[in-house]
Amino acid sequence: MTGTASPSSAGVPGRSPPRASGAKAPAANSLGAQAGGGSGGSPPRAGGAKAPAAKSLGAQAGGGSGGSPPRAGGAKAPAAKSLGAQAGGGSRPSGVRGRPPGEAVPPWASTAKAAVLIEALPWLDRFHGKTVVIKYGGHAMADDALRAGFAQDLVFLRYAGLRPVVVHGGGPQITAHLDRLGVPSTFTAGLRVTTPETMDVVRMVLTGQVNRDVVGLVNRYGPFAVGMSGEDANMFTARRRHAVVDGRPVDIGLVGEIHAVDPAAVRALIADGRIPVVSSVARGTGGEVYNVNADTAAAALAVALGAAKLVVLTDVEGLYADWPADGGSDGQPGDVVSLLTATGLEQLLPGLSSGMIPKMEACLRAVRGGVPQAHVLDGRLPHAVLLEIFTDSGIGTMVVPDGAAG
Repeated sequence: MTGTASPSSAGVPGRSPPRASGAKAPAANSLGAQAGGGSGGSPPRAGGAKAPAAKSLGAQAGGGSGGSPPRAGGAKAPAAKSLGAQAGGGSRPSGVRGRPPGEAVPPWASTAKAAVLIEALPWLDRFHGKTVVIKYGGHAMADDALRAGFAQDLVFLRYAGLRPVVVHGGGPQITAHLDRLGVPSTFTAGLRVTTPETMDVVRMVLTGQVNRDVVGLVNRYGPFAVGMSGEDANMFTARRRHAVVDGRPVDIGLVGEIHAVDPAAVRALIADGRIPVVSSVARGTGGEVYNVNADTAAAALAVALGAAKLVVLTDVEGLYADWPADGGSDGQPGDVVSLLTATGLEQLLPGLSSGMIPKMEACLRAVRGGVPQAHVLDGRLPHAVLLEIFTDSGIGTMVVPDGAAG
């Protein structure tokens, strides 16, 4: 598709200063190198701010590079005695934080980590107590290291005072289970044809397998995640959806479109300090059970909760200005669009690739429904959620209501 140049994001709440036009998402390796004081080779951000340390943030979220759980009660990791000794010129006790006795800590390493925390300070203040709905999917669900990093991110958000809510799908897992059962997967206009037999498998995989896996992984790092289905307490109510082929509606079975959301059960969990993890299954008014798109479900829930952000994880860096490769002679896609208004996105939607349409439609639905910001992020980047929320330039593509980009 052919897009337009990214409008300036100056003055947009939640992203200051803007990325230079065409700048790509920060590389995890260079970020980690800077966090550790090494020469990562990536240029500094506009305004002289250093690139965020993805590995450093993740390590803090998980309590260390080994992924050990953070301390209960939100207690800080450094020991007061150790800090006092350093302030008074004393030596650091040997073996603190798992380092071998006698191993010195370079001063520049501590300074780099402090810079990351200071950069996060205004965003911690801005989003403290706010709800963030995250649609979890794509490669971030398949890679073990990314799965662990995502779980750490959620617990980090919770300890930092935010209120994360997760909505997930599970298309690859559903297809794999149907294959094991010898049931063919059929798609029409990009939507899974869902017979009653297929719906049984969809329901079992999303709620009984994928949901439990996500909940269990998050709870390794902090006892907060609670699994739910969109059926629970009539959270999602859907109507049958038809695919459109050559301009004509086609019946594709038990595929639904959400038309009502009751967030009371999710609000109760949030108020109790929990992290709701919701599978994208919905009830019908006649007792039917529907398979619903997880992007759409996440947007609908974000609107109902009055969330401060919707974050959609995918397998690309964001929305490209030229796709698949219109803008480059080397066969690569063009620049990532950093910022779009709702009207700008609406104009681009007809030319988007089929895989991006539901994600960008979800962002449009969210901001048109009152969510201040909606983001599409590359879930292949470790700790992408933290990088978007707690760094000055952010990553991916952000969609804002009309008038917010001025």
